[in-house]
Amino acid sequence: MNIFDSLRTDHNKQRYLLDRLIETSGDSTERDNIFQKIKSELSIHANAEERFFYVPLFQHDLTQDMSRHSVAEHHELDELVETLEQTDYSSSAWLIEAKKLHDRVNHHLDEEEQQIFQLAGKVLSDKEKVDLAKDYMQETRIG
Repeated sequence: MNIFDSLRTDHNKQRYLLDRLIETSGDSTERDNIFQKIKSELSIHANAEERFFYVPLFQHDLTQDMSRHSVAEHHELDELVETLEQTDYSSSAWLIEAKKLHDRVNHHLDEEEQQIFQLAGKVLSDKEKVDLAKDYMQETRIG
């Protein structure tokens, strides 16, 4: 298991939860439960990903710019989550914002998997890829 496998596993979980989220309606327990799960998942993932994937990539010229871009996107996603937190579940605006979050997260994950992983594969050693995965998984599996 390397860092790419670990990140993809969590990316797939996020995609699944986001797909379910935009299928919910109104001020329901289901909407709240899924939203709380995705909010937690995105936060834990972003923090660990920045620490155990992007920080090492900042050390290399080839991956610096893309890493900065991805970290900036994490902050944009945080802002979308905050907007959803401040919007009533029963409001039509809530689903509009949830769909924005769905689309932006999917864009972000696709960009990471299709572009950044390839560049990172060139700058990280095989040992680093395995060690980073262990650290990432330990961080995200706590609690």
